Amino acid sequence: MTFTRRNHAVTALQAAEASPTLARLAQLTRESSSRLAAVLPLVPPMLRTSLKAGPIEGSTWCLLVASNAAAAKVRQLLPAMAAHLRTKGWDVAEIRIKVQSAT
Repeated sequence: MTFTRRNHAVTALQAAEASPTLARLAQLTRESSSRLAAVLPLVPPMLRTSLKAGPIEGSTWCLLVASNAAAAKVRQLLPAMAAHLRTKGWDVAEIRIKVQSAT
């Protein structure tokens, strides 16, 4: 008895491109990473490793921060970051900060 294999392996990128929902999620992930790259020059060098790109929800972008101390310092930079992103063409009305718990 012979079996014909109908399913074939695909990469995560191929699956994301084939599904509208996953394609949108992948596009938002790339955009969030691009936003982080755009604002990193505004962040003091010692804080840069504490930041990660977070989710985008409409005109709100979330910035993930490693600690409360880093979040307090980054919070002071938020107006400049949002203004900088708007000059680059992104619709950013608000940047939220979420502190990542170390687990």
